[in-house]
Amino acid sequence: MLNKAKSLRSNQTEAERKLWYHLRAHRFMGLKFKRQKPIGRYIVDFICMDRHLIIELDGGQHADQANYDQQRDAWLRAQGYTVLRFWNNEVLQETEGVLEQIRLTLPAALSPNPSPVNGRGE
Repeated sequence: MLNKAKSLRSNQTEAERKLWYHLRAHRFMGLKFKRQKPIGRYIVDFICMDRHLIIELDGGQHADQANYDQQRDAWLRAQGYTVLRFWNNEVLQETEGVLEQIRLTLPAALSPNPSPVNGRGE
């Protein structure tokens, strides 16, 4: 499984490369994303572990495997993940719209360093 994930990282599609440019290195909202990450028996395209968000990019082959994708997504959701799916052409032609959809989907996270009650850190 790890070898397959490594191979997928080395052979990204154009859409994966484009989205990864925006997600990598904490560029997107300061969040850490990983790509081609094994989760159970599946390898997900992109994942933000802190926010339990998985992003999948679909090419033409996914039109023929809708049932498999539904079962896969159901299992991932049962593990507590939110799963977003985008067609490759959406990423390539409407990148800002895709990023906005991701932004709107991200669950609100608690600040790791909440402000002190009295404002002075005491």
